[in-house]
Amino acid sequence: MTLWRRLAGSSDVVLLDGFHALKHAVRFGAAVRVAVTADRGAALALADDLAPDVHGALGTLLTEVPYATYASVVARPHPTAVAALAVRPSRVGRVEALERTPRTAPIVVLDQPRNLGNTGAVIRLAAGFGATGVVTTGTLDPWHPTVVRGGAGLHFATTVQRLTVDELPAGPVFALDPEGRDIRGTTLPDDALLAFGSERSGLSPELRARADQLVALPMRPQVSSYNLATSVAMALYHWSATGGAPA
Repeated sequence: MTLWRRLAGSSDVVLLDGFHALKHAVRFGAAVRVAVTADRGAALALADDLAPDVHGALGTLLTEVPYATYASVVARPHPTAVAALAVRPSRVGRVEALERTPRTAPIVVLDQPRNLGNTGAVIRLAAGFGATGVVTTGTLDPWHPTVVRGGAGLHFATTVQRLTVDELPAGPVFALDPEGRDIRGTTLPDDALLAFGSERSGLSPELRARADQLVALPMRPQVSSYNLATSVAMALYHWSATGGAPA
């Protein structure tokens, strides 16, 4: 665990918490520096069943340690008893990927999100739909270990970056808002920025001012709102069903 102790706490690495986070990180090219498990046999059996494409890589990476040692390096032990540290992609590279044009899929913008788990779920959705990336504004770190756990390591399958509203990439901004036009009558272009307000406060004034169009999800009267990840899923599905498609 000497290497783990040396790397832990560095802003250059990110914690991969659980088998699935490690599996996805390896599958999508992450540079994993160290990986541990309390049961190497069980982890490799999972790879046999669920991810034979990365079985060899995991066999090379995983080191078995006592359960107490594994549990000491994570805030909340994962049922698979697997944890790893991977190199976080550089900010410059992530920003360049977001700004690259032409884009073939939207960027999801989470405006001042508050919930770490919801943010992770959105990143998982964005990766599944082949979105160009997920941008957050505000103080939440989208690479926080809880977000990475919620995203099952799929940060490495898309581009995830925190920016200010002024730093958002170019492209038409479609902001989700109850006062907007019904999304079912709108075609979302591939280069769109799909912006979603925070779980509690909605869109910030800065993001609302940047929006080119407000669009609304269909919702039964007297129902207050959807979960953030649900809203993102509905918008991305609408994009994919009206011309866009996962890669």
